[in-house]
This record gives sequence, structure tokens and C-alpha cells, in this order.
Amino acid sequence: MIQIGIVGCGVIGNRLAGVIADHDRFELAAACDLDADRAASLAADHGTDRTATTTDHEALVETDGLDAVYVGVPPLAHRKVVADALAADKHVICEKPIAADAETGRELVALAEETDRVTAVNLPFRYTPGFVRLREAVEAGEVGDPRRVELRFRFPEWPREWQDVAWLESREQGGPLREVGTHFLFGVRELFGPVETVSADVGYSGPDTYEDDAVATFRAGGVRGTLDLLCDHEGEEENSVTVVGDDASLSLTEWYRLVRDRGRETEATLVDERGDSVRALLTEFASALDGDDGDLVSFAEATRVQEVLDAIHASEGDSVRPGANAGGR
Repeated sequence: MIQIGIVGCGVIGNRLAGVIADHDRFELAAACDLDADRAASLAADHGTDRTATTTDHEALVETDGLDAVYVGVPPLAHRKVVADALAADKHVICEKPIAADAETGRELVALAEETDRVTAVNLPFRYTPGFVRLREAVEAGEVGDPRRVELRFRFPEWPREWQDVAWLESREQGGPLREVGTHFLFGVRELFGPVETVSADVGYSGPDTYEDDAVATFRAGGVRGTLDLLCDHEGEEENSVTVVGDDASLSLTEWYRLVRDRGRETEATLVDERGDSVRALLTEFASALDGDDGDLVSFAEATRVQEVLDAIHASEGDSVRPGANAGGR
């Protein structure tokens, strides 16, 4: 059994712990949170009588027999926890985004390259059935010649009611683009390759708080793209990616439902399955630990996505090349 510890016992940490408890390759060895009650609650719900709890991640990474660490803390803390886990010779799964900014992401890439440890970032579109089908359909020419890729986000309330953490409001490490946009910009990369240029107009909810209004254009693999974000308004929450081709359009909505539209033809739902991306991630991670080719999102891939987010936040309407001033590839 792969002994894994969780640092950060919030919503995502508990979700991961639930899958670990039901996975035949993993056992929850330790749980860490600054709130001792949260760590104890997660361990009680998903661990065993051997699961240790602590409020100190440095103690967790030194747990006897520990093989791997899941890092589920806010983005500003990723570097410290990941670095300490790698220094303790542990394998690492890091929650997205890789960091609050691409510069820190590149530092984590360098740290990972100095070890032989397996590292990955939790970006579930790599495994989500609807998105996988979308990627395969585009590759197979089912939409014809791709003309546009459109990202649309609507958040009537930010942070959302179930996200009871103040850091999501901060401009420094929170906001809907880091929290949700990361997934979809990664999806663009999966579909068409790296984003080459970005131009954006971004509005913020306050001097030090999250972006609540953004319109951006970009180009990836020769395909033009748009991003449209609006927060704090009347209406329903919406997150979608649409690929518009000259033969058909495909939209992934609600994170998992893939719908085809051929104009005059009746809209057709191609995939209506959530899948279990966390289980898929853990299975691929276990495969990599076995020495096989696990299908994992690398620190480097996640950092390329963060470069695009940095470029959106930095743009003042001019075209920006993500990572152009960063010395990264």
C-alpha cells in the first residue's frame, strides 16, 4: 500500500481522502491542517486507527513510512510545503494552480527536476470523460476546421457559498481565474497546444481583491480564443468551453456534459458522465510510482498554464506573450 499524507483538510482534501479510503493502492497515513479539529475530522472520516494528525506540515512529511504527500493548501503556501516534501524524499501531488504566480511555479519545476520523486498537479480535465471525448473529437476532425475556442464563466457570488475560505477573495492568490480558469486554460492547452498570445481587459472588485470582470482574447495552435468572465450578478453559475468548427460546435458544460450543435440539427448530448477524475489521478500516480508511464500533469505543464493567467492579469489591453519575460520555455 502507498502511504499518503494530506496537507490541507478542506473541501478538496476531504474529497481526495474519500477516494484514498476506497482505493486499493493507497492508505491515508497522516493528515495535517492548521485547524487541529479539521485534521482530526478528516482522519476519523477517511483514515484508519494508524492515521496520524498534526498542525505542522514539517512533522507530517517526516512521518514514518510515508511515501507521498498531497498538497491542498492555498497557493501562496504551495512552494514551502512542496519543497519540504521533496526534501524529505516524498512523492508529491499538488493542488492547482501550481502556485500563485508562474515565477514560483518555475521554482517548483526546478526543485522537482533535482529529485527522482514523482510529481503531479491535480488538473482533472486530463481524465474527465466529457473533456477526453472533446479532445478526441477535435483531433478526429468531428468539428471540421476549428475556428474558435470560447471560455465562459459566470459566478453570481464569489467566493461561492460552499467555499468558506477568505483567501479566495484576495487578488494575491485567489480569484475565479486561478480557482476555475486554470482548469479551462489547461483544457485549451490539451486541445490546441500552448497559448501563444493574450490580450485582456480585467476589472477588480476592490483594490486588493479578486477579478470580477474580464474579457480576453488569445491564440493557441493557430486557433483564436476568447475568455469571458463576470462575477457578482443575477443569474446562474456557468463554466463552459466551446470549440466552434466549420462543421459543428462542441461544448463542455457543468464540468462534464459534452453537447454537440450542428446548427439546423438537433442538439445532441455526447457524454453525460461525471467520471471519477480523482480516482484516475491516484491510479496514474500509483502507476508512475511502480515505474510505469503514469499519465500525469507535470509541474512544467501547470506552470505554462499559470504563465497565461499571469499574462491575463498583467495585460492592459496589449497583446502579451505568456512567459516571454520569464526566461522559461
